Amino acid sequence: MKPNQPDNGQIIPPPPIQGPDLKTSSERSYLQNNEAAAQIIRSQIDNLYAGQATTTTSQIAITPDKATPIADIDPYQRTHVEHPAIQNVEWKKYHTAWQDYYQKYYEGYYKHHVKLAAQQQVINTQTEKLSPAEKKSYFSHNPEPTTATTDEEIMFDLRQRLIGKVKESATKVKKSRHFWPLISGLIAVLILLFVQYNQVLVSNVVAYVSPGNIDPQNIVISPITDISVSPDPKLIIPKINIDVPVVYDIGNDYKSQMAAMANGLAHFVIPGASSHPGQIGNTVLAGHSSNDLFDGGDYKFVFAQLDRLNIGDTIYANYNSKRYTYTVTKKETVNPNDVSKLVYPTTKPILTLLTCTPLGTAKYRLFVTAEQISPDPSQSTVAPNSDTTSVATIPGNSPTLIERLFGAN
Repeated sequence: MKPNQPDNGQIIPPPPIQGPDLKTSSERSYLQNNEAAAQIIRSQIDNLYAGQATTTTSQIAITPDKATPIADIDPYQRTHVEHPAIQNVEWKKYHTAWQDYYQKYYEGYYKHHVKLAAQQQVINTQTEKLSPAEKKSYFSHNPEPTTATTDEEIMFDLRQRLIGKVKESATKVKKSRHFWPLISGLIAVLILLFVQYNQVLVSNVVAYVSPGNIDPQNIVISPITDISVSPDPKLIIPKINIDVPVVYDIGNDYKSQMAAMANGLAHFVIPGASSHPGQIGNTVLAGHSSNDLFDGGDYKFVFAQLDRLNIGDTIYANYNSKRYTYTVTKKETVNPNDVSKLVYPTTKPILTLLTCTPLGTAKYRLFVTAEQISPDPSQSTVAPNSDTTSVATIPGNSPTLIERLFGAN
């Protein structure tokens, strides 16, 4: 049995220690330890009341020795280790996990209800015209939707619903009373644009689609052959498939020229350029390259391909039952008011063909000049002086619709 322990197992506290009676070193050490512990407690209480908290950032391992009194050591440094703080990375992982959870939750919830709504819409469409008995039979074989399936089916259903909404909206627009005025206005604008610019559209088509109106007997094998022809005046250009009548000896005013060009080519006479085929001087023939589709006449696009002629190409002119052959010598583009370009001194019979360019417009005039090579030009007579008046503008196409509305000739 240990000292101070009775037979019944109860521990008897040791007798109080009195300082003056302690003589051994162990007794003195025991007293010092008690005093140090009391001093530590008093120090901690004072710190708490003074609002000072003793904290540490890391665990400090201190081993008391004889040189350092225990009373001078912070007890937290001896016995307390601060709990590690939660780092930002851990908080981010925590919030990310919750966000993923809610996202998957609502995604599944949405897909589920979308699938149910799509299936219910299909059922409603299929059963809306059925009688109660037929509906009962239908639902006995086709239970109502309960759950969604795969993502592909959900996306397919969404696309089908979107297409259905678009078709429904289009049907409403077509049936709307506001739709027809819009269509009518668009049609009116298109008609106006066609009426205004049909010359550009049609002439460019005609320029590449030859009418094929050449009579094979008019194709001359030798350009110097002197043959007899009909008394009807004509101009023949095999390269661009032209065989067209010519109206001579008319006025050079706008109305006279337009009336003549409705029936073929118009003889454009001005002082200094008033000759006829076979006479020394400049014989000028005017024709349309394009004209308003609604104007009269069969020769609105007779010169649509005139620009294809090049130097050396052959032109034939029938006049007074005789055929005259010309060879192209020059091409040029001038302004509509460059009438003086047609007047120049010459000792040869000259033929000038003129038309508007570019196709579908009357912005410029194209001149194709040719010299007579048959019959012998040296046998030609001089053209008599003309008593016609001069003009300021070379004839061109008919005015467009807008030009007519605003008073253009």
